[in-house]
Amino acid sequence: MKKIVNLAIITALLSAAPFGVYAASDSAASASPSATSSASADAMSEGEIRKVDKDAKKITIKHGELKNLDMPAMTMVFQVKDPAMLDKVKQGDKVSFVAEKVGGQFTVTQIEVKQ
Repeated sequence: MKKIVNLAIITALLSAAPFGVYAASDSAASASPSATSSASADAMSEGEIRKVDKDAKKITIKHGELKNLDMPAMTMVFQVKDPAMLDKVKQGDKVSFVAEKVGGQFTVTQIEVKQ
């Protein structure tokens, strides 16, 4: 019985090997500069500033779907990567932004006020 279990494990590992190689080569390709910039463009979301809290270095945004985080539209509080971002926005501004999970916290890493 032990030989059958070992054989099953070895077979599973060998059959998965081609997929592991493919995944590794695919991730290497996505690390190229052009792939990174398109990934950032894909991560851009639309929203409206509801509150700016400079003391806490947080921003509340009513946003559409955050595809890169697999999150539906809602209003939520985000940390900001750079507190200087908070000087560029005010309540009511329509924005395009990128949110990422950084250190377990949802964080705005880029933000632009829409004209």
